Amino acid sequence: MNTVTIATCTAFLGHRRVANGSYAEVDQALRALDLSAGGLLVFDDASGALVDHPWPAGYAPAQPAGGPPDEFEAATVAPGVGRPRLGVVAREVTLLPRHWAWLAQQRGGASAALRRLVEEARRSQGDQDAQRLAKERVYRFMSAIGGGLPGFEEASRALFAQDAGAFAHRTAHWPVDVRDHLAWLARDAFAATPLAVTSAT
Repeated sequence: MNTVTIATCTAFLGHRRVANGSYAEVDQALRALDLSAGGLLVFDDASGALVDHPWPAGYAPAQPAGGPPDEFEAATVAPGVGRPRLGVVAREVTLLPRHWAWLAQQRGGASAALRRLVEEARRSQGDQDAQRLAKERVYRFMSAIGGGLPGFEEASRALFAQDAGAFAHRTAHWPVDVRDHLAWLARDAFAATPLAVTSAT
């Protein structure tokens, strides 16, 4: 059974979270608010990137590399390319001659060998990839909304140093909605060390 992934986003007015959900739900919530004072920031939940609002009806952003389910990517490829019934997508790959020579000698040919290599890498590096993408997601969000907050530079260093304790400490006095959203975005950023949300006192 295929899993359908719905793109979601989160909206802030200043440092206050005002909406979260699918793009359609957030758009509807924002249209009911007074945004005349400015300060609106909308973030894609998958990438942490800023999104301009208002967006066209039915809009959903492209998912970051490594993020979308395989069936979503296959469904968006132009008809007639690859073998869509099998979920196969045809794209250009650039390799050196020695790489092509090695691939040609492998069981099933170049395409089968590449698929095996990718699946092996996904299995062996899945956790590292998830951590890298999570750190990038967190940094995009915190740079846009928290660049002027105290401890930002130290929190950034802690994030990329894999120090969950120092990250939580440096962001503990940030506005609660920002801190809570950071904790959620950072759920995969720290290896085997869940991010503790420390209440500001």
